[in-house]
This record gives sequence, C-alpha cells and structure tokens, in this order.
Amino acid sequence: MFERHEGGENAVLVHIDFSDDKDREDLKELELLASSAGANVLSIVGGSRKSPHPKYYVGAGKAEEIASVVKAVGADVVIFNHALSPAQERNVEAICHCRVLDRTTLILDIFAQRARTHEGKLQVELAQLRHLSTRLVRGWTHLERQKGGIGLRGPGETQLETDRRLLRERIKSIQKRLEKVSKQRSQSRRARMRREIPTLSLVGYTNAGKSTLFNAITNAEVYAADQLFATLDPTLRRVDLEDVGPCILADTVGFIRHLPHDLVAAFKATLLETREADILLHVVDAADANMSENMHSVQVVLDELEADEIPQLVICNKIDLMDEVAPKIDYDEHGVPIRVWVSAQESRGLELIEQALNERLGKAIRLISLQIPPTHGHLLGRFFDLEIVQDQNYDEEGNCIVDVRVTEVDWQRLLKQFGAELENFIRPSQPDKVSD
Repeated sequence: MFERHEGGENAVLVHIDFSDDKDREDLKELELLASSAGANVLSIVGGSRKSPHPKYYVGAGKAEEIASVVKAVGADVVIFNHALSPAQERNVEAICHCRVLDRTTLILDIFAQRARTHEGKLQVELAQLRHLSTRLVRGWTHLERQKGGIGLRGPGETQLETDRRLLRERIKSIQKRLEKVSKQRSQSRRARMRREIPTLSLVGYTNAGKSTLFNAITNAEVYAADQLFATLDPTLRRVDLEDVGPCILADTVGFIRHLPHDLVAAFKATLLETREADILLHVVDAADANMSENMHSVQVVLDELEADEIPQLVICNKIDLMDEVAPKIDYDEHGVPIRVWVSAQESRGLELIEQALNERLGKAIRLISLQIPPTHGHLLGRFFDLEIVQDQNYDEEGNCIVDVRVTEVDWQRLLKQFGAELENFIRPSQPDKVSD
C-alpha cells in the first residue's frame, strides 16, 4: 500500500532544461513561485533532457539524486518546475519518501492563499477540484477496495467511485454559484455599455506592477507586494479623463507562462472584464530581461480568452530600475500612442498615461453656448446631471446662458432625447466649436 506523505515548508526545487523551447521554464520564476507560496528553499536540483522520462519525468538516475538531496537537507517537499502526471508524482514520492508537487499544484496553492472574496475562493476551489479529479487514483490504494463488513458486502460502488461522484457534485454546485456571480457582472457591464462608459483593463505578467499602478492612478488601496499573484480578486474603480469623461479601470489577476488551463477556465467570468474592455493597458516590467517572453505569455492567455483583438496600450513600468530612462510616450507611424514609459512605484509619468488614453479614446468635444428659456429648466437639470456645465448666468429676460463641454456621443443622445428644439437654443452669435 502506498500512502501520500505529508507536505511541509522545507523544499527542494527541481528544474530540467529541455531542448524544445515550448517546454522550457524559468528557474528564477520557480524560485519566486516557491517563495510566494511560503516555501523555504533548501536546495535546487538541475539537469537537462531531450524529453521527459515516462516513469519519473527526470530519469531513474536523476530521481535517485533528488532522493539523496532530500535526505541530506531534510526536505519535506519536492517541487518540480513542470507539469507531472499522477503516476510520475507517485513514482518520485516512492523514491524520495516525501511529498512531490508539480508546477500546476504549486500555482493552485498560491491562488488558494491569495483569494479573499467569496467569488475568488469559489474560483480557486473549482480549479483545485478539477485538478484533483484526475489525481484521485494516486497514492490512496485503499480507495480501490469496496466497502466491507456485515450488511455492506456485495455489489456497490468503491470508495474511489464515491469520491469521484462527490467531486462531480461539488464541482456542479460551485459552477452554479459562479454562474449567479457571472450574471451579476454581466448586468453591471450592460449598464456601463448603455451609459457608454469606456472600460480600461489592466493586464500583464504577474509581478509587473499592475496593482501598484492601479493604486497610483485611482488612489485605491488594493493589496500590492513584490510577489507573484499578489492580487487575485478583480477591483473596479472610476477614473475621469479630460477628453473622454468617466471611465472604469479594472485590475485583474496576473498571468504567467503555462498558466494552468483549469485556472483560466475557473477565472473566465472574472476575466470577462478583460474581454469586454475598450482598451487593454498591458503592463510590463521594462527592467525584466524576459520582457518579450512575458509579453508573449500574456498574449497566449488573451488569445484563449478571445481578447486578442482588443486594442492595447503597453505600459512599460519600473523604469526606476533602469539607467537613464525617462517617462515618455512612443507613437506609431500614424501618430497613435502605443507605449508609455512610467514608474508606478515613484509615480513618474502617470500623467502621460492619461494623455495617451485621451488621444486613443478621446472623442470630438463640443464647446456649446446655449440660451435656455425659463420654461425649459429641465434641460439645465439634465446638463448638471451629465456634469457638462462650464459656466452659467442669466440675461435680462430670465434666460439662462449656459456653456457646456460635451462629447459628441452625449450631444447626439441629448438631441435624441429632447428633439430638434435643443438646437434652436444654440446662441447664433456663439457657434459651437469642436476640439479633438
């Protein structure tokens, strides 16, 4: 009989380089993941192979080497920087006599620690159960025995079948609860769309500084730390752009290379804020040597979310860690802002983000002076509701002379609501001006 070993905090990391680039992981990233999970890394075992070994993933000789290192340093857990099959985990545990985790399980553990809201906890539990459902056969050989005893012998489901059924029922229950949350989010999105409020969504590789930037822009108090997946639960805040008006800025979970598919599926409802955005603020760590690879990894997840066609504005963050790099905006050949260089930590260049967004999202702004009769005070009330009044005074006849600064979209909506009479109130001597 093979029983699972208890886990612990003292870890040995295993990192194997493969000749195939698509299977290559980053050792530094594994160390950050382990640190974020609270592990105390005692040793690192490295190696190289052309392809994974079917039984141990690393080969019999390397597995024995890992076992000897575990014994020498007194480790409680072995963490692989790769996705292992249930059989491979079981076989390595049998040699090392300690708990073995793969990269996916480690990421799931970090997510479980970070989730704060009810929705976030449900999403993490769903991902964990989906992952566990393929691993029930490993380790627990007693689960394959049918229930015995007086009155219990004979046909019946095995304990393993019972556990699988309970897992399926729990997964269905969580999915139903998440569907309710998803409907609530959809209603909020539809309300914003009816009001034509643009949505800006922060995306990027984990630990690129999204939450720090979010806090700097919105004066929010979202948890931000120098660790992977510091923020899981999405946060929405209102921001006001001069040439655009009110916008919604969304801070979402960070991405990572080879993000487990179960996690992407579980967090799909949350990440719909990304898919429904008008523009994505792709935050990158400009000081990271792997910036290009990290951006590609984010793009892979965006493709899976069907958000790859949404316009992006790249925010090159952490220029405070670079020599002689000043805040600036990069433009394409058409004069459209495509990249902004900032330091969220030092709040440098944040005004350039607003400038770039105004240029990317800004609509024609109409500066109109109107003469509103006393009988149409409801028009003036509507102007104040939209917060578009710039100045107002009254003439001798009691008419209100009001100057408004309104987007083209809002002006057309007002014309549709109040009819052509609204145009009759435009002061002839003060024709409306249009600014871009």
